[in-house]
Amino acid sequence: MQQKSLSRKLLTKVLSVYFILTFVVTLGQIVAEYFNTKDHINGELATLQQTFSGSLTRAIWELNTQQALIIADGLLAIPAIEGIIVRDDSGAVITQLGRYIDISQRYSNQLVQEGVRLTEQNSGLFGYTFPLIFEFSGRATQVGDVTLFSSRAVVLDRIKIGIYFLVGNAVLKTTFLIILFLLAFRSQLTLPLSELTQQIEDLELDHLEGTKVEVRHDEANELSVMADAFNRLIARVQDYKVQLESTQKQLLHSNEKLDQHNLLLEQEVARKTSGLSQAMMDLQQQKQELEVKQQALREEIERRRHSEEALRSKQSELEKTVDDLKQAQDRLVQSEKMAALGGFVAGITHEVNTPVGIGVTATSFLAEKLNALDAAYKDKTLSPKVLEHFIEEAKQSTSLLQSNLTRASELIASFKQIAVDQTSDAIRTINLAEYLHEVIRSLQPNFKKTRHHIDVNCPESLMLSCPAGAISQIFTNLLMNSLIHGFEELEEGYIRITVLDEGQMVDITYSDNGRGLTQEQLEKLFHPFFTTKRDQGGSGLGTHITYNLVRQTLGGSIQVSSEPGHGLSYHIRFPKNLKRNS
Repeated sequence: MQQKSLSRKLLTKVLSVYFILTFVVTLGQIVAEYFNTKDHINGELATLQQTFSGSLTRAIWELNTQQALIIADGLLAIPAIEGIIVRDDSGAVITQLGRYIDISQRYSNQLVQEGVRLTEQNSGLFGYTFPLIFEFSGRATQVGDVTLFSSRAVVLDRIKIGIYFLVGNAVLKTTFLIILFLLAFRSQLTLPLSELTQQIEDLELDHLEGTKVEVRHDEANELSVMADAFNRLIARVQDYKVQLESTQKQLLHSNEKLDQHNLLLEQEVARKTSGLSQAMMDLQQQKQELEVKQQALREEIERRRHSEEALRSKQSELEKTVDDLKQAQDRLVQSEKMAALGGFVAGITHEVNTPVGIGVTATSFLAEKLNALDAAYKDKTLSPKVLEHFIEEAKQSTSLLQSNLTRASELIASFKQIAVDQTSDAIRTINLAEYLHEVIRSLQPNFKKTRHHIDVNCPESLMLSCPAGAISQIFTNLLMNSLIHGFEELEEGYIRITVLDEGQMVDITYSDNGRGLTQEQLEKLFHPFFTTKRDQGGSGLGTHITYNLVRQTLGGSIQVSSEPGHGLSYHIRFPKNLKRNS
């Protein structure tokens, strides 16, 4: 058998531990350098938001695609940027340059509301997405977002010199340590062990008297202790030889006694074997009885297993039926939302046509008067009185233009925000009082030709962080239900909305003085497809959608009370700050 050097094995283990430790430390330093540099690059990408977001936001707002492309090319020229994606307010891509990740699977057409870091992908790309916010007339509007991409190659290029230095330092220290260990192990362990081994091999077991091994070393160490222990072992072996001879004599005497005990034991075993045979027969009979009971139990288990499989099959069928019903209900609810949004668009369009038409008329009148003034000026018949009369008419026309265009701008702004909210579940921060007035303003075309009144009592500083689309949809459904159902035979209806700030919760009371509901109708109010206007095209999903939005989307509660002829009242409570699970 080939011998293995103990010093070499020890040296190998020590150096292996050192190699692993050096490798892990060096690798850790490289990884730390990599992530520090990557964080620095992410910081650079976030800093670019402050540098370029203003000009890029204005270019998109003004629909200046060429300017946006020039700015995107300029960003791509920065060494830290590998690619760029610019999207408009609908989520459509305006331009995508360089290397980039397809972000449609992560965000779809939904824009980001704040800066978001993109984690590193298998391709090595990572990035930073930030929104483009344009402020106009005191209103902040998101016109799109920008995603900047960098890559693992950029990070590695920056830390390349540092990696070379770390690896070279580790190699130099390791080489020096190997040489130092080789010399120390040879002089302190390998040579003394070889001498001690040779002395032990030269020993003769038959002539141990006076025999000793010696270690030639300048100082006492483990090898000296081993040599002393071996010398004491030799002395004990000599003592054991004497004891062994005495023990052999005693063993022969004990063997004689053991033979006598064996004979007695065989007789006792024969006597007990007969009793054991009878016990085995009894056990065999009990085994047969147990097998019969076991067979009956197996049949019972098989019967129950078949029953369980039948029940599982029925359960699967019921679960599939429930899923189908839920999908059908979701499609009906979505159709109801789209129908409400379509009516909302038609009303806003009709309402915007009025100020736009007045603006066109005022512009035509002003152009006509301007042409007449130009003709009088060219014919040199322009008098101060005519000029004064033109200035007065021009002031009236521009005043009329300004007031009607401002009205149209406010209607379109309200329509845009409410329409976006009703088709999105995104959580954003809103001022509830201002948002309620925007919802009411968007429904003004439906209330314009009536004498109904809407009174809102809400704290001006109450801020909510929730899906704004849910708030819009809830109050749109409640207001339209009051108009269509509650005020059906009422010329002058009255709606009161009262909002209370209760710390972490918001408490809303909505009431009207309509014709109210009976107790039987009130119990079915939140049921899907329940409506008193079935013959007039009512779907019966308005209050059902409102109930689900309050309970599920906002995580709150809703209660209703009514009496015939005394109107209807809703009591709604939900948290001010809603956090969605990721």
